[in-house]
Amino acid sequence: MIRRLLPTALLALSLLALAPQPGTEAVAQGLPTRPDQPSLVIPAPPASPLGTDLQRRRRLSPGGAAAPFFTLPDGAMPFVPQTGTGPSLLPGIAPQPNLPPQFADRTPVVIDAQFRPGGQYVRQGLHWRIFSDQPEASGAFALVEESRDAQGVFALRPGGYILHVAFGTFYRVKRIQISNVPHRETMVLNAGAVRLAGKVGERTIRLQSLSFDIYAGGLFDGGEPRLVMRQVPAGDLIALQEGTYHVVSTYGDANATIRADIRIRAGQVTDATIHHRAANIRLRLVRGQEGGERIDTAAWTVLTPGGDVIKESIGAFPDMVLQEGEYLAIARHEGRVFNKRFQVEAGKDVAIEVVAQ
Repeated sequence: MIRRLLPTALLALSLLALAPQPGTEAVAQGLPTRPDQPSLVIPAPPASPLGTDLQRRRRLSPGGAAAPFFTLPDGAMPFVPQTGTGPSLLPGIAPQPNLPPQFADRTPVVIDAQFRPGGQYVRQGLHWRIFSDQPEASGAFALVEESRDAQGVFALRPGGYILHVAFGTFYRVKRIQISNVPHRETMVLNAGAVRLAGKVGERTIRLQSLSFDIYAGGLFDGGEPRLVMRQVPAGDLIALQEGTYHVVSTYGDANATIRADIRIRAGQVTDATIHHRAANIRLRLVRGQEGGERIDTAAWTVLTPGGDVIKESIGAFPDMVLQEGEYLAIARHEGRVFNKRFQVEAGKDVAIEVVAQ
């Protein structure tokens, strides 16, 4: 329900803020509303199959990850770099005099999108929606046409419309005026993409062990961070509007997190590698002395020297990724408690044995 309501609310605010003159364009986020215009009720778009796929791949939020201020619907979108910049990438618009009789009173309309002014055309990942610019008695703006093609082709009656295009985590809105002459409209998205990865020293971290939270704006830009996407899988190409973003990289599910700022440029793919200072640690409870008989059942707690709980686990030999530093491992077995202090060095995966005497 939250996924369906949030995009509707954001779209309502953006559409109400548009000036009535045709030909004006605005980014549909953060625009002021006008009290003299009616409220907008628009059905939420269907869930993306890609969003469902991402949800299957995501894990529970790791304890060391940055807590989100609020979440937006999943908007990860595959991003395919384009070649060439000319309109020849897309079919030209030819007048269509031989429309079926039921469309005789309509005008051919073709819409497409570019990553930046005069730049490459977007070839996939777009969701076009066209609304009437006049509200119905209920206050809702009727959805007239819809398409997920790279180049939307429509037959519209002359009049005013609201054109909405969604791509990745953002969208744009524009008023258009249709006459009896075939009409072509190009939306400029100012969009690029990022592909995120991680390393420890010279070793690449497995993609399954990494996730990223992406926030709008840089770390020192000031203001409250705005979460754009949460737990983005490593290695995916994620479409984003041009600008600066703050990335929180989480390795494992304990406290190994690193922050960095990245810059997204329109029409370009940014490959960003986050360097972690952490290691994989396996805990073992052994009997009598180090190297002794292993005890299969124990409850584990890992703490910082200051007493902060980093990770809790129940099992024979738990594995965890820890940021470099000093820790205290506590094992509970058959009513008894055993502990050991240990040091984690970046890139040095080790087994820590706690002796039960």
